[in-house]
Amino acid sequence: MEKSKRIEMLLWSIALPGFGQLLNGKILKGIILISLEFLINIQSHLNEIIISSFHGQIDWTINQTNYQWLMFYPCVYIFGMWDAYKDAGGGATPYSVLPFAFGAFFATGGIIYSRDVLGPVWLGIAGLIVGIGIGLILKTFLGKVR
Repeated sequence: MEKSKRIEMLLWSIALPGFGQLLNGKILKGIILISLEFLINIQSHLNEIIISSFHGQIDWTINQTNYQWLMFYPCVYIFGMWDAYKDAGGGATPYSVLPFAFGAFFATGGIIYSRDVLGPVWLGIAGLIVGIGIGLILKTFLGKVR
């Protein structure tokens, strides 16, 4: 598929995991990802903690967060992005999964340590950015070594 189609699927998956799969014709996979998104979102209180984080209420955010559920969110969210992108023809170059996978790992790590600093939203996002950066560096390095 053309590059604009791959980017479109990635962007729809950023909006809501599962949308890219639906547009790619992977209906069951899309429904499963959307269902997981809603389940994890509700159980972890994600919308509430996003709003309170943006208002600077970090202590309240930490107290409202169900960490047992929220720790699943980065992996489901980023897998949905990767899967839609890949199904649309992206990710054909070696190691192209690394920025996605490391982003998910580091975002989850950010959530784990967020009780001490910044809260789950901001430290999760910081972990995501660091993970994507490390993944891009590794992808570039491993691509050259190969």
